[in-house]
Amino acid sequence: MEKTKKQVLNARTVAVEILSQVFDEGAYTNIALNKYLRNSNLSVLDRRLLTELVYGTTKAKGTLDWYLKGCITRPLFDVESKILNVLRVALYQIIYMDRIPESAAVNEAVKTARSLGNEGTAKFVNGVLRGYLRKQAAGGFVLPDEQKDDAGYLAIKYMHPRWLVKRWLGPHGREGVEKLLAFNNSSAPVCIRANTLVTTREKLLADLAALEVKAHASQWSSDGIIIDEMNSLMDIFEKLPNAFYVQDESSMMVADVVEPQKGESILDLCSAPGGKTTHLAEKMGDAGEILACDIHEHKLKLIQENAKRLGISCIKTKLNDGAVFQREWANKFDRVLVDAPCSGMGVLRRRAEARWTKDKKDLKVFPPLQLSILKCAARYVKEGGRLVYSTCTIEQSENHYLIEEFLKLFPDWQRVPIKHPLTGEMVEELQIWPHIDNIDGFYICALERK
Repeated sequence: MEKTKKQVLNARTVAVEILSQVFDEGAYTNIALNKYLRNSNLSVLDRRLLTELVYGTTKAKGTLDWYLKGCITRPLFDVESKILNVLRVALYQIIYMDRIPESAAVNEAVKTARSLGNEGTAKFVNGVLRGYLRKQAAGGFVLPDEQKDDAGYLAIKYMHPRWLVKRWLGPHGREGVEKLLAFNNSSAPVCIRANTLVTTREKLLADLAALEVKAHASQWSSDGIIIDEMNSLMDIFEKLPNAFYVQDESSMMVADVVEPQKGESILDLCSAPGGKTTHLAEKMGDAGEILACDIHEHKLKLIQENAKRLGISCIKTKLNDGAVFQREWANKFDRVLVDAPCSGMGVLRRRAEARWTKDKKDLKVFPPLQLSILKCAARYVKEGGRLVYSTCTIEQSENHYLIEEFLKLFPDWQRVPIKHPLTGEMVEELQIWPHIDNIDGFYICALERK
């Protein structure tokens, strides 16, 4: 990739700013990056460079910090945040981006540091990075011993927190964990869902081809499309504003399990930002009523905006805490969807920062909350109706074992077999494993009264 010095500097400086939002302000990587890209006039090459710097540095944060600790005598938390991010961005390029010369990565990092601080800051950055290069050339960095600390070795090699690697080694084994970690570090494709109220998947594929967008049909969802190559997603939005919704393949499968019918009353208890909600509306031909709930008011506006853009009128929104029982909803709905708040351990490929923002204690928070929501949801389903539970995690305490606990509390309920999207076989629950199925991890289960 040929780049001018000005373009490289700009991409790196912007990357530092976005990473500061992610690491210091709690921003989501994809949202912070997309917000900048929407309002920028960067070339296609610059967009790709910036995207790789932001996602790559975020994913590699723990490993980059491990190397930096070997080059800096003081604790990393004593280094000014933006300067630490300058070092991370530079080190990411040196270690993982072969096409960028080491000297260019160092020199531009020094310039960025100087613009953010002073000459002393620039000298500090130069010293740290030159020190890394010398130490690396001398073989000074040695990964943890595989035999003595396999989790530690894999954590540094595959850029994941050690506690999570150790947690996964038990159920998945060494080979499975290595594949899972590698999958999480791979690039996630852009997936879109055809809005079947206004088009078909075949027509949308043809329209995309006319825009010189390379794409192919999803195997997992009859409405899904995977984009292989494009200039800009915003360009597609401008040309085809209401023809699609950006949604992961795994997420698209939920509506097929809910099986909404025209004229039915549907409750989506945890619906924001509205991907599954709008898919349900399309599946039922926008005929019936969907009550879409969320605990955050600003997220309800996202649902409303998405429904309006897609031309959907059957969705109503309501501010609601899914864990609090609403007596007036008892036995009211034909189908209820609980796309539960979860640890998100199945979508670390897309949510780059999540591997560093969560810890073991966080995973214990979700099952009690999920069970509370599910217990309320069961009481909202009409006789003969369906309750669907889904998460975007691979943690079985939030999936299979959570449903087992629910069934013990509600013995008059049972799992309903659902069709596997690829094999066609009937299964009691659908657990998508990233390293096995090659898409984001997800869990879906359908329940009905006996």
